[in-house]
Amino acid sequence: MTESEGAQATAHVQIRGLRTALNGKRIFDRIDLDIPRGKITAIMGPSGTGKTTLLRHITGQLAADAGEIRVDGKNVPDLSRKALFKLRERIGYLFQNSALLTDFNVFENVAFPLRQHLRLPEALVRNIVLMRLQAVGLRGAAELMPAELSGGMARRVALARAMIRDPDLMIYDEPFVGLDPVALNQILKLIRVVNDTLGITSILVAHEFAAVRRSVDHVCLIADGKLIAHGSPQELAEGDSPWTRQFFGGAADGPVPFQYPAGDYAADLGFPESPA
Repeated sequence: MTESEGAQATAHVQIRGLRTALNGKRIFDRIDLDIPRGKITAIMGPSGTGKTTLLRHITGQLAADAGEIRVDGKNVPDLSRKALFKLRERIGYLFQNSALLTDFNVFENVAFPLRQHLRLPEALVRNIVLMRLQAVGLRGAAELMPAELSGGMARRVALARAMIRDPDLMIYDEPFVGLDPVALNQILKLIRVVNDTLGITSILVAHEFAAVRRSVDHVCLIADGKLIAHGSPQELAEGDSPWTRQFFGGAADGPVPFQYPAGDYAADLGFPESPA
């Protein structure tokens, strides 16, 4: 086995030389990044740094300007439409806003991927859905509509739907947004239990380092188009980089700017130039 093959075997997702620019703004600048197989990896960084964009690259929703994005050894940009859809069948995705279908009840939301992609007897569909709802503690809510759910309950229904087809890779995009402490802890526990019970790889995008450090194995910090730091939560918390000190310590001043890049402020307000 070559060194490259060995790296691919230990990394479920391997990114090399990724370059992306959107609307003239550089998002990624030749970034290299590995997602270890069988672990929970958090993608973190300042707002607007491209964390969700990275997830879209991994799932083939957005093409990069350059670079390789290998998922289970397959280079996503090179895949045909048919091969890409086949790869996506092995990926579960939890959206930021849960993305439940408002006209379907909880049961039908979770059953939706089975009905769309497989031809299964109704009795088997029912058993699979109820098993997944039991796993997230919501079997008794099967007949409720999305409007009747709290934020934490909706997130758990979305999780049941995302894992309905036993994925190899689970992706969580901002799973903690808008959750109260109780619901947040429930989701944290579920992510850990799902990962360990199914033996899968998980990627989550989040900002809450205090929560993340309790449940993840690996953290990748992205900023300014590059991978700034990576390692265990403890390693990053103890790191001496100004990026890690500011981001994980919450300091107002540091390399992460508060202001979005802009021209001269006085000129924008129409003030005359100061005399030389």
